[in-house]
Amino acid sequence: MNSFDIFNLSKPLQNAIVDLGFEKPTPIQAETFSVILSGKDVVGIAQTGTGKTFAYMLPTLQGLKFSEQITPRVLVLVPTRELVIQMVEMIESFAKYVNVRVLGVYGGVNITPQKDAVALGSDVLVATPGPLFDLAVSQVLKLRDVNKLVIDEVDVMLDLGFIYQLTSIFNMLKPRRQNIMFS
Repeated sequence: MNSFDIFNLSKPLQNAIVDLGFEKPTPIQAETFSVILSGKDVVGIAQTGTGKTFAYMLPTLQGLKFSEQITPRVLVLVPTRELVIQMVEMIESFAKYVNVRVLGVYGGVNITPQKDAVALGSDVLVATPGPLFDLAVSQVLKLRDVNKLVIDEVDVMLDLGFIYQLTSIFNMLKPRRQNIMFS
């Protein structure tokens, strides 16, 4: 695959790709784009630096239509605060010309500003499991409208012992949703 043209992307996403300097999709991006866009569950495995985040966010952003709802429609779970911050910045750069609200939730900081931000609403929520679980249990965050769940670094999440939080979060989500797991 020689260029992103094969994906028939919206003009805002095409413009972001040009700004980012991406010329052609990596193998993980090429192989997962149509599957993720179709709504099927996906497990992707690729080395660090191969564009996994772009592999799942590009089709996600392509299929995400404008909405004024407060509750998130896409939930991205990652193992660390640093990864949440990095992911939010990356997603914002991918969605530079798209009207999408991206929010990060993580521990180790005062939770009040994050609670306030959750109340304002988001389309894409990137979070670590612990703080996300706490916000959901306290009813500050409603997960009922999440129709796409992404677990990035799923192997690390399980190695770090997040199985209880992950299972509890799964039970708070609607049963019919797309599940995307990358490692």
